[in-house]
Amino acid sequence: MTTHTLLQAFKASKPAFGAWITLPGVLNARAVAQASPHLSWVMIDCEHGLTSLQPGAAESIQAITGLGPNAPSPLVRIPATGFSNSTSWQIKYALDAGARGVLVPMVSTAEKAREIVTDSRFPPGGRRGFGSPFCHGVWSISAAEYLKSANENVVVMVQIETKEGVQNAGAIAAVDGIDCLFIGPYDLSLCLGYPPPSPDPHPDVEIIIQDILKAAHKEGKKCAIYCTSGKQSLKRAEEGFDIINVTSDSGAMAEAVAANLSAAIGEKPGAAAFRY
Repeated sequence: MTTHTLLQAFKASKPAFGAWITLPGVLNARAVAQASPHLSWVMIDCEHGLTSLQPGAAESIQAITGLGPNAPSPLVRIPATGFSNSTSWQIKYALDAGARGVLVPMVSTAEKAREIVTDSRFPPGGRRGFGSPFCHGVWSISAAEYLKSANENVVVMVQIETKEGVQNAGAIAAVDGIDCLFIGPYDLSLCLGYPPPSPDPHPDVEIIIQDILKAAHKEGKKCAIYCTSGKQSLKRAEEGFDIINVTSDSGAMAEAVAANLSAAIGEKPGAAAFRY
């Protein structure tokens, strides 16, 4: 089976650093995935990014896994939020494309978390249907082997980014089959009535972020957070976060272009512009 670098990081009890893919196309996905040996995962963002769930995510996953056995684990954030009735079929599309994990945005209740787990697991642990001729090939195993191993190897992540989600964080983390609580600091800040991070969250939001981290770890689950820089990511790793987004494709590209042009004209680097 192709190496699952995110799970390897889990087993090694070390932070799993990743990058966000917002731009469409297999060449972009491949370029991000091979940018650093320190990448444990990449998130193909089908919610706010420009990659379609089908066939875009499937094509990007193929491009990433085609890098070889040590490629970062391709994950997919589906478009539908926890408020929607569409999460079930979108989880199916993402996993049938060969994703090593799914991220569902704006999950606010334990009931919704249980539904997400059920849709991500084959029977008897869930209700995911089997029929894709592609997913096991992406994992470089047989269909029979995929059926046996998928339930243990697919990472199920839910985003805590609403007021109700904060209130129910402990109950959501306690749901059997939820592997990780993912903190989305931008929508979390907005939903709580605060401005978005620039680059760090408001102190009141930071207290809540630390509470979510504690709630996840209390239930023996991983906790993830979205960062926008290496400096910010190092701080989160030191705080005990398990999964940390370091940068995005579009953000890193814009930052590099701006920094190099500033250097070209002899301009001292200033404060970085607001970027997601």
